[in-house]
Amino acid sequence: MSQKIDLLLVTPSSRAQVYQSLSTDLAALEPPVWSGLIANFIRNKDFSVQMLDAEALGLSHDETARRIVEANALLTVYVVYGQQPSASTQCMPAGRAVCKLANEKAPGMFSMVMGTHSSALPMRTLLEEPYTFVCEGEGPYTVLNLLKTLKDGSMDYEFVPGLHYRSKSGEAMQTKPAEKIKDLDQELPVQAWDLLDMSRYRAHNWHCFDHIEQRQPYASLQTSLGCPYKCSFCCINAPFGGSGIRYWSPENIIHQIDILVSKYGVKNIKIPDEMFVLNERHVLGICDSIIERGYDLNIWAYARVDTVKEKFLEKLKKAGFNWLALGIESGSKHVRDGVMKGRFGDIDIEGVVKKIRDSGIYVCANYIFGLPDDTYESMQQTLDMAKDLNTEWANFYSAMAYPGSMLYKMAAEKNWPLPADWLGYSQHAFETLPLPTETLSGPEVLAFRDQAFMSYYTDPSYLKMICEMFGQKVVDHINDFTKHDLKRKFVKSEIRERMPAMPRFVEPVASL
Repeated sequence: MSQKIDLLLVTPSSRAQVYQSLSTDLAALEPPVWSGLIANFIRNKDFSVQMLDAEALGLSHDETARRIVEANALLTVYVVYGQQPSASTQCMPAGRAVCKLANEKAPGMFSMVMGTHSSALPMRTLLEEPYTFVCEGEGPYTVLNLLKTLKDGSMDYEFVPGLHYRSKSGEAMQTKPAEKIKDLDQELPVQAWDLLDMSRYRAHNWHCFDHIEQRQPYASLQTSLGCPYKCSFCCINAPFGGSGIRYWSPENIIHQIDILVSKYGVKNIKIPDEMFVLNERHVLGICDSIIERGYDLNIWAYARVDTVKEKFLEKLKKAGFNWLALGIESGSKHVRDGVMKGRFGDIDIEGVVKKIRDSGIYVCANYIFGLPDDTYESMQQTLDMAKDLNTEWANFYSAMAYPGSMLYKMAAEKNWPLPADWLGYSQHAFETLPLPTETLSGPEVLAFRDQAFMSYYTDPSYLKMICEMFGQKVVDHINDFTKHDLKRKFVKSEIRERMPAMPRFVEPVASL
């Protein structure tokens, strides 16, 4: 069978495993940013490229493998990232399942995996997973040079930077690291949205509380790469070889927004940058360009509690940044300092949240239970803070030692129990297993997290605020997703019974 295309970029479907019953309508469905960037990069080098987003198409693993075989690409790359910065690990089992099926249907196909996880554990990935090659690093130069090598038939893999592979004798090999892309505007100017059905993508439910029935179309737009901070629970810098940040220019970003608005009718946009509200020239440059266009956008982005400045907020709101996601992590300064959050110090978190909300911007607050110094008392302190702040949305996570993070190295050194399968690193899966603390087991942390989530979202004071801000329809929507009871493999009934009592308003608030 002759080669049809040079490169196929695959997003395997992992939603059902990762999110359980939340996967149907509640969770977001995001376009694959890295696949889009690499697709455009490679076709600009005169190679033919296709993208297969099994997640968006709702394909089973077997159907995905069948389409991979039918495409018969010179190289198939499984791009395993996920929708959260740390979600690459939890999506690895889906990639493994699809690749194994594709190998059975068409032995000898060249495949490669890339993403945060494979960059964090490249040699282990090569030895344990079914791929021909593993990419360590960002990917564009590795994919390009591997395609050239396969195309000319030389098989000189040792000259492909950022590659892990097996020699003819079966020995595991690795090459020198690939250089990081220096000029993002020039080399990664835009995603290949034309290779996707953009109408299929759906924003997070909270992102659209102002228009809950208009979550589509949706786009995710990267404006920078990397992060200058070194939080010990975070793995997002694994593909970049360390901390640091590079930017696309405001001129490039507004050009991409022009395309999204005019060609695809996109209003809802996520900025997945690890830290967007940071560089004044970058932030205000993008805001000014959007304001000049007069676009009616609904954007959300990440910010740190200590990087939100008064001069940002008015421009952000006017440009359509309706939501800022804050990494508060813990209500305990001692716990935050213990994980190298970047040292908030004694910053007034409540004052920062109030300042954002007073500007007309909603807050998505992120909290973590089970950080190394956590106890029941400190986790309750975090929940109490969440309820006192009463932000429009709150994400409650369990601490995980994600591969690529300092916590992962610490866990390995101290022989802490880690999930037996990569799916256990998901926050919402049946197999989820968080880190233990000095005083709590992983299942105890998870049980607290699940009860805290329900306690927050069934609290009448929260639902009253939501009703006043967004209306009864959004309250009904929240009542609907609190009916989803996530099944947990490691949380037994006796663990739930040992949980400290906390308010949980199990009867949905029907009308406020």
